[in-house]
Amino acid sequence: MNDSVKSTMTKVPAVTLGFWIVKILATTFGETAGDTVSMSMNLGYLFGTGIFASLLVVLVPLQIRAARFRPFLYWATIIASTTAGTTMADFATRSLGIGYPGGSLLLLALVIASLAVWYRALGTISVGSVHEPKAEIYYWLTITFSQTLGTALGDWIADGPLGYLGSAVVFGTLLALLALAYWRTAISRVGLFWAAFILTRPLGAVVGDFLDKPVAHGGLELSRAGATLVLGIAIVVLILAIPQRAAAGDARDAA
Repeated sequence: MNDSVKSTMTKVPAVTLGFWIVKILATTFGETAGDTVSMSMNLGYLFGTGIFASLLVVLVPLQIRAARFRPFLYWATIIASTTAGTTMADFATRSLGIGYPGGSLLLLALVIASLAVWYRALGTISVGSVHEPKAEIYYWLTITFSQTLGTALGDWIADGPLGYLGSAVVFGTLLALLALAYWRTAISRVGLFWAAFILTRPLGAVVGDFLDKPVAHGGLELSRAGATLVLGIAIVVLILAIPQRAAAGDARDAA
């Protein structure tokens, strides 16, 4: 290998089918857990955001300081970001009064800005670059914005005539089309990854809402805490059952 190309192992998992399954479960967990704290426990969106943002602030530095990929630490950080994203999006769209369209557009702008700054600073937004602290900071910032965007986007679509199940079909179909594009086209793999990463969040949001929202609103009205517990157990079992390996790192732009 050319000495100018730095190859190592990243501190994020390889992007496999197992990765996407756990990611979707984690985003669904984030929706039900966020709703449990802000709604069922009546702590409100702002207080809920404070709780989960505090967890995220603790976990991200631990993830950055880790010498290698640690599956449970990584997924705990993902869950903290998606749960914080749930309460932050609800606070922005409901408490601040900017609504789902305003919140979605604002957060989309933040995701694009984060990716643009990351690319300008390092020349790549590939997960293969996530083996140095600066790239990790950009990675987790972008992920947090994307998780928050996904919540607002999912709520926006589900609030319309499609409802929760119809919205789940829409987002699931879009993800299937991205998978097809991955296998059948030469479209940038980096771009497809981030598009899929963003879309898994609204899918998880509408599935989570379908599980815990009232029957009169199109949900199953299951216990939020119960659904969160079941999802949490499923995530742990899958992390243990599915081989977890770090993604190969490469300093080059993989786009």
